[in-house]
Order: sequence, then structure tokens, then C-alpha cells
Amino acid sequence: MKAMRLLRWTAWALCAVLLAACASGPVRRVSEPSARIQQLTVQADGRWSTELRIENFSSVPMRFDRIDLALRIGDADAGRLAAQPALSVAPESADVVTVVFAPQLAAKLAVADALAAGRSVNYTLAGSVDATPEEAKPRSFEIERNSALSPAPGLPGVMR
Repeated sequence: MKAMRLLRWTAWALCAVLLAACASGPVRRVSEPSARIQQLTVQADGRWSTELRIENFSSVPMRFDRIDLALRIGDADAGRLAAQPALSVAPESADVVTVVFAPQLAAKLAVADALAAGRSVNYTLAGSVDATPEEAKPRSFEIERNSALSPAPGLPGVMR
């Protein structure tokens, strides 16, 4: 009889613990976002149109309000990718912001040379992105990304 009572009490306690665990809901994790150049297009007027891919690794939606990233092509400063996109990105998703700017001469020459030779060029993004996680305060995230762009076959003036 005692064993039966103990078993019944243990079963009720286990049910209560499981119900309490379910009540907490999904985990709300805010992770640092990432940014990278998805495509760089050299326009006829010499400016660059950059498609900047913003990646939200958080388990909650984030609203991206400000982007301020210094771009280096090889060893040359290209300029700043600055925008105020007011872009909401779903959890664990990404979206693209287009930023058009006039690059500095040394970076222009490096990209023109890479396009003419059909070779890739290294780039670095460094700066900050301001984002607001759902139901939280705005935060500033530091971004540093090193990668490369290569000429897109059949698309003159485009690097990916």
C-alpha cells in the first residue's frame, strides 16, 4: 500500500514538473547579427550598388534601424556603407539592404582590376549595426567580416 501511494505521489509530482516546464514557452535567444556583401555592382556613373545581406541568428524577430560599416577592398579604404533601413528580419532568417555609395579611388581601381582580370578580391566590413529584438531595448552590435568577392559570369561589372 505504501509503495502504491509513493508511486501515485511520484506520478503527480512528475506531471506537475512537466506542466511547469511547458508554461515557460520557447527560449528567447538574442544572438549577434551578421552582415556580408551579397553583390557589388559597379554603376555607369562610377558609384557602387552593394546588396548587403543582414543575417538574424536570434530566435526572435529583430528590427534593423541603422547600419554603419567601413568597407575595405584589399588594402584600400572604399568608404562607408551607411543606411537606416528600418528592416524587420524574422528569427533565424536574412534579408538584403541595397546601399549605393561613391567609393574611394584606390578601391575603385582594385575592383576594376579584379573585374578585368576575372579574379576575386578580398574585402572587410567593420563597424556597427543597431537592432531592436522583439519586446526588448535597442542594441548596438559590432560587426567584423572578412570575405571575398568574385566576378559574376555573364554579368559585367558585378561581383558576388
